[in-house]
Amino acid sequence: MSAELHRRAVVADTHNDLLMVVAARPPAQWAEFFRERWLPQLRDGGVDLQVLPVFIDEQFRPEGSLRETLRMVEAAHVLAEGNADEVSLCRDGEEIDRALGEGKIALVLALESAPGLDANVELFSTLHRLGVRVASIAHWGRTPLADGSGEDATGSRLTGAGVEALAELERLGVIFDVSHLGASGVAHVLELATRPVMATHSSARALRDHHRNLTDDQLRGVAATGGVVCVNFLAGFLSEDPGGYTIDRLVDHIEHVASVAGIDHVGLGPDFIREVKLELTPPCCEDLSALAGFDTNAVVPGLDGPRGMPLVTEALLRRGHPESDILKIMGENVHHLFRKELGRPA
Repeated sequence: MSAELHRRAVVADTHNDLLMVVAARPPAQWAEFFRERWLPQLRDGGVDLQVLPVFIDEQFRPEGSLRETLRMVEAAHVLAEGNADEVSLCRDGEEIDRALGEGKIALVLALESAPGLDANVELFSTLHRLGVRVASIAHWGRTPLADGSGEDATGSRLTGAGVEALAELERLGVIFDVSHLGASGVAHVLELATRPVMATHSSARALRDHHRNLTDDQLRGVAATGGVVCVNFLAGFLSEDPGGYTIDRLVDHIEHVASVAGIDHVGLGPDFIREVKLELTPPCCEDLSALAGFDTNAVVPGLDGPRGMPLVTEALLRRGHPESDILKIMGENVHHLFRKELGRPA
């Protein structure tokens, strides 16, 4: 029963760093490597809608950040063009619907912390021209636009350039992502936002008190904009105790977000990084365990990559959730948000 339901669902994953692994190879291998290594995983997991974040590893920061950003954006285009029978890089809801109707996986480009843009807000328009449709403006630390959640003690809001960035992203129809943003920054965004915002990979702070997770007030705030909170699968964000690194604990977080934000405002942002770290360490891919405060190599059994996505459908059914709610959680809510907002100018 769960397998049939999973096949019917539009399964959306709003955070998988696979572009880092693709772009680490010579350009001539980008399309073939994606087809051989990642496409089977996405198909086996039933993923229909995949957000591809552009995250720049420490070895490129700060001098090479913008260059590597453009390289990863180019990698996304090349892998899509080289696998046009299977995937489509989408800029708006119509293109997503067309891709899904043709049995293809819809890919959406995102910026994670806007690396290399600094305070040059006008460059968001450049990246928008290249297909970027989701963006965050901070990671763990400080940027010229805002502080990440690792700097919560500063109590800082968006900088002047960060306020301009939010307005520019809303103008362009690029969805603002609050994942990784510091608490005061999230509050600032929610004060100013005139369009839906989302959290692409954040879990519930009420269940795991970690600065990367969202409080109930923040969950309600994102929902009030019409946005979606996509729950992170990374084990250490689900439980402080390794004994809680289970799929049932993941479902606890999903249920909590749904109970606070509403069933129409919860999705999945797995943050599958195990293969990325195995592929890129060494020489790159910094170990974020010290920053995170837990072993970032730890995974929920069975959920170390896209192939595990059917397990979430199965777990939700086992908990007794109605099919209509499961379809919303697995991707219908994200699909609806993207159909309504993606690439639509203010």
